[in-house]
Amino acid sequence: MSDLPKPPKTHHEFVAAFPEVAKAWEAIARTGKSGPLDEKTCRLVKLALAMGAQQEGAVHASVRKGLAMGISREELDQVVALAAGTLGFPQTVAAFTWIRDLL
Repeated sequence: MSDLPKPPKTHHEFVAAFPEVAKAWEAIARTGKSGPLDEKTCRLVKLALAMGAQQEGAVHASVRKGLAMGISREELDQVVALAAGTLGFPQTVAAFTWIRDLL
């Protein structure tokens, strides 16, 4: 899946300013990728976590990467529907709008 979108300019600036933090972050990312879940499932889980944490930027990033991987609008909508009972209406609607920003 090498067609994933490139990180934004701010990401590159942060990595240049804090290279040790960036190395640690990459190690965390590698560890999270090792396991029985496939790449698509991992991306949907990360989307759900970003929604639950109310991290708009992380929701946007997960949606961008997910769309580049071939995740469908229907799959994104299912994550929203699954989140509703746990997050509540206001947080779910907020996440729904962040997803729609990229569709």
